[in-house]
Amino acid sequence: MTATLRILAALLLAPLAARADDWPQWMGPKRDNVWRETGLLDKFPAGGPKVVWRAPVAGGYAGPAVAAGMVFCSEYKSAVSLGEGNFERKEADGEETVFALEQKTGARVWQHKYPVRYTISYPSGPRCTPLVDGKLVYFLGAEGDLLACDTATGAIQWQKNLRKDYATKAALWGYAAHLVLDGQKLLTLAGGEGSHVVALDKATGKELWKAETSPEQGYSPPTVIEAAGVRQLILCGPTAIKALDPETGKRLWTTPYTADSGSLIMTPLQVGEYLFIGGYNNKNLLLKLTADKPGVEVVALNKLKHYISPVNVQPYTQDGVIYGVDSDGKLYAVEVPSGKRLWESEGPIAEGKKFGSGTAFLVRQADRVWMFNELGELVIAKVTKEGYTEIDRAKLMEPTSTAFGRKVVWCMPAFADKKMYVRNDKEMICVDLAK
Repeated sequence: MTATLRILAALLLAPLAARADDWPQWMGPKRDNVWRETGLLDKFPAGGPKVVWRAPVAGGYAGPAVAAGMVFCSEYKSAVSLGEGNFERKEADGEETVFALEQKTGARVWQHKYPVRYTISYPSGPRCTPLVDGKLVYFLGAEGDLLACDTATGAIQWQKNLRKDYATKAALWGYAAHLVLDGQKLLTLAGGEGSHVVALDKATGKELWKAETSPEQGYSPPTVIEAAGVRQLILCGPTAIKALDPETGKRLWTTPYTADSGSLIMTPLQVGEYLFIGGYNNKNLLLKLTADKPGVEVVALNKLKHYISPVNVQPYTQDGVIYGVDSDGKLYAVEVPSGKRLWESEGPIAEGKKFGSGTAFLVRQADRVWMFNELGELVIAKVTKEGYTEIDRAKLMEPTSTAFGRKVVWCMPAFADKKMYVRNDKEMICVDLAK
């Protein structure tokens, strides 16, 4: 190779080598809560990691998405303070805003505001992480406002209000099931008669199909798995778990499930030939996926002191073990299919303290797990079949929301460009985690 060709090759390859990962949706690029970058801190420096920038934001639980040099998120403002609400619906008029920040500086590049009346519990703001797909970014508000915006300019390409379009109302805790892309389809829980789940053309918003009826939308995002050689869209509602053909919405199978207070939030986990679902108030369900045709067999239902019952935190699976934070605030390792709890730890949140619905969002990276807990702390730990070992922790921001009488920050962070992006009800921060 000539010197000229070597220089040209280096120039062409340099952007690829230097390119940092994005975090374009809830749970990351592959929607599996794995951060695949390297060159990250082993421990935090004295005083904690560097905060690169801080940007003012209003209320909300929605985590950020990072792509195309932007940080996308949403917020809510109201002149009326409604508090946490818990199991109580309260009404107030306010304004949701979808926006984009410059990834390097935190400067607000564009925003779009729209009026909305909240009729939900925990009314701090939107719940769902935006979803970025090429030149479009999709937002879902707490009362069902669905917008597709140009990533660069914020111009609205299409929009719908799921509550109005499908003649329904928001679930008790609002529209909270994260949007899912499946090929050309954007999948969302709409609610209403015959429209529990809806498939929309991602470019135009046109309805492609709708299916099923449920007493409430629920909060668990639809997810597509493969079993019996067939792609199956798993749909979780407060009264049943179902599988549909993702191309048509035709039902493949169903099995009963009772979600206390309708609170089934986690995305189902496929663990080999098994499917695990768990929810509030010690609810758990292990299904065996049949191999010859789409279907399931119930292996375990609400087995006490077995499995886990997640609320706010998505568990993950590795080597036949499920790791997740239970509604009691403890981190558990659970063997599948037995449901045996291999160990438990209060470590991710606060050793020696009890936290009902305790929250610590889990993201795997190399042989470690990064955990952002409800106290505003970032924890680095080793998590294996043998147990939990904390490496380090640093306080990054103050909790600003109220839940169960305590202050919390409930936000799933984004990890991109060797940094973490996270918000409370006052600010978004970018934290440098590079070595």
